[in-house]
Amino acid sequence: MAPDWDTLTATDVAHPLDNPVWAALAGTHRDYAEVVGRAARYLPDANPFAALADPADPRAWADLAALVGPGREVWLTGLPTPPEGWETVRSIPGVQLDGSAVRAEADPEAVRLGPADVAEMLELVRLTEPGPFAPRTVELGTYLGIRRGGRLVAMAGERMRPPGWSEISAVCTRPDHRGEGLAGRLVRAVAAAVRERGDVPFLHAAAANTGAIRLYRSMGFVLRREPVFIGLRTPGVAPETSPGGAGADPAPPSGDAGIPVRENGFQGTGKGHTR
Repeated sequence: MAPDWDTLTATDVAHPLDNPVWAALAGTHRDYAEVVGRAARYLPDANPFAALADPADPRAWADLAALVGPGREVWLTGLPTPPEGWETVRSIPGVQLDGSAVRAEADPEAVRLGPADVAEMLELVRLTEPGPFAPRTVELGTYLGIRRGGRLVAMAGERMRPPGWSEISAVCTRPDHRGEGLAGRLVRAVAAAVRERGDVPFLHAAAANTGAIRLYRSMGFVLRREPVFIGLRTPGVAPETSPGGAGADPAPPSGDAGIPVRENGFQGTGKGHTR
């Protein structure tokens, strides 16, 4: 559907990281936005998240319901309180980490990943469950990987890009290559690409993923806020659809359709990306 850019740009949020999905869709990621009134979402094959211009505005919730359709699932971040009729499917406490003080540096072993690498990236995501990653997520920013013996063993990249900021995401390492420091190296390398553009890196992580948070804090990331990643079902009954057909729910924020969201599944389950 055609985005309503006047509505999308109009927001009263004091800081772009207070509503990062909205800020990103109103700016750098406009080409990936679907918009109805005061609600917007990413194209489902790029990112499962949606946003409201003002979560306290009942009109924004009505717009989101119209955008998503009846009986459909949608993911938000922040501390939204849905109106009556909405069902909470999943709620995952999280943290938002500011990387202003992180030491960023390029890595000579890191290679740029692109659409031709998506099959390998999805395979790595299935194995490690680092968080939301879909077939077109690679288009949202710079993705870097490390190969050993021709096989992709670690990667990291950018997802949401609010004005002046960039979220480092999909940080993951094959279990048989943990303990080699690949995750930290790639985070610093992606941060270097972000800084070169004049932006500041930041991260989201599930609060339960203490191993990842410990790693990021050791690198200089600091806690900024504690959002909740919340999966909601819109009011009404979804029409009958074939799996994956028109009107079907987007893939959950887990890496790929068919990989369930776990309580610590945002920015890693701890299975394959820390250290």
